[in-house]
Amino acid sequence: MATKTVTDTEILNKIGNTPLVKLNSLSDSKKTYHAKLEGHNPFGSVKDRAAYWMIKDGEERGVLKRGETIIIEPTSGNTGIALTGIAQMLGYKVEIVIPEKASDETKKIIESLGAKLYQTSDDLCPKVGAGTDQSIALATSIASSRPDKYFSPNQYANEANYLGHYKGTGPEIWKQTDGKITHFFTGVGTGGTITGVSAFLKEKNPNVKIIAVQPQQNHLIQGLRNFEESAKPDLFLKREYVVDDWITINNEKAFSAVKEVFAKEKMLVSPSSGAVYASMKEYKINSGNIVGIFADDGRKFKSLYAQQKVFTESEFDAALKKAEHMSQIVYM
Repeated sequence: MATKTVTDTEILNKIGNTPLVKLNSLSDSKKTYHAKLEGHNPFGSVKDRAAYWMIKDGEERGVLKRGETIIIEPTSGNTGIALTGIAQMLGYKVEIVIPEKASDETKKIIESLGAKLYQTSDDLCPKVGAGTDQSIALATSIASSRPDKYFSPNQYANEANYLGHYKGTGPEIWKQTDGKITHFFTGVGTGGTITGVSAFLKEKNPNVKIIAVQPQQNHLIQGLRNFEESAKPDLFLKREYVVDDWITINNEKAFSAVKEVFAKEKMLVSPSSGAVYASMKEYKINSGNIVGIFADDGRKFKSLYAQQKVFTESEFDAALKKAEHMSQIVYM
């Protein structure tokens, strides 16, 4: 019997509609906690949504032309994977600018998908700021020097990033909770997820409480930004008012949560998902229906988890085999 070949169109049609899974370890008779598992997107993270919407928007506006334009984008990881994978399917070359401290696995995945990779260090231009801000500065410089050749979607300011969540993720969560969601937790990077989802939820019910999760300064949590050391993106600033409260999670709590989530839920999650779980656990809620975004799973972080003594390499391999709710993703 012949094996059916999955087409690029079928892969792209799988973006979104990710599962919502109950977190039994946090739930009780008065509170029900859920994780929105964005690792089930075809390229493995919540950033599939933004990447696809930004590319399609660029094509509709005529600033992206297949076979001509090179897409260049700064990223701490997941957007680079999503943009590269989706853009390659649609006929674009991609160049990605990424902080050195992003995981080795992430960088290898981006290169394996066909992108040219530039790495930036925190001391590249100290006046710019730490981490991803260095990558933004370099990508902006390259794109602005050759506007005839390069296009940067600029996830940090692109309205299509917001719309992907306002029209996609938000309605999904509302439907999956039967409109009963009371609290929403998510990490903040570009601001697209938190502003898009929250704007939709608050239109449906202004009493839904939005809690933004940020890491400590000088953190190791790929995908998130601490706004005491890093500039707030324009996309976030535009609708910052949707946030009702903030919680800061340090590296130790985030990585401890990764181990706890595996022990209690049999999920192998990313550091940013660990930070969201830790924030949900720590934040005082008397009753309600709570949803947190788990932006991706943990399979890209084997080396980081070994460094941080979360799992030894053999423990990680064993956890990966036992983990539940793992999806099939394109680059594996």
